[in-house]
Amino acid sequence: MPDEMTPQFVIDRREAIRRVSAMLGGAAFIGGTSLLAACSKEPAAKGDTAVAAAPAPAPMPEPPLTMFTAEEVAYLDEIAETILPATSTPGAKDAKTGRFIGVMVQDCYTKEDQAIFKAGMTTLNDACTKAHGHGFMQASPEERLSLLTQLDKDAKAYQDKKKGDQPNHYFRMIKELTLLGFFTSEVGMTKVLRYQETPGRFDPCEPYTKGQTIYAAHA
Repeated sequence: MPDEMTPQFVIDRREAIRRVSAMLGGAAFIGGTSLLAACSKEPAAKGDTAVAAAPAPAPMPEPPLTMFTAEEVAYLDEIAETILPATSTPGAKDAKTGRFIGVMVQDCYTKEDQAIFKAGMTTLNDACTKAHGHGFMQASPEERLSLLTQLDKDAKAYQDKKKGDQPNHYFRMIKELTLLGFFTSEVGMTKVLRYQETPGRFDPCEPYTKGQTIYAAHA
């Protein structure tokens, strides 16, 4: 993610994937195995020697993105914004979700899923042209929403009938990466979810107001 999004309010990767999977009906998260691989490797022990407190880390640089052009990232941003639009709270573009999606596909997807995703971007734009006479970037918000609503239905029907060795539906990939990218960003965790600086505090009884947002998870 971009500099202003890092260092992020860190969310546990397993919890993030579990939540996104729950939003999508409990199905396995595409690319989740690669994403979790980094969680299983502990740093090598260096003895019992005390280590002096390290200075505050410098902002992390943006991960290199070679699989997608700037125009394709902007296209992904617009798709993500249609899924999670800005209202009284920030939307997907505020979290630069398009770039997050690109990095995830590039670094965590198999070559087969990468090919499906890239082809799906073209398929989605072609479907918009067929339905509305122009591409997705030229479509109105209403046209975009209508198209993605239908694609979401198509993806759900496909996933319900999908056999174990069949490829994943490209729109499912886009949707779950949009949710993961937004709700693990600083914007999503602090402006939409309820973020507490100190995680793990136990409050046995707390008043609940109907409609209030859940707390952001922490590592």
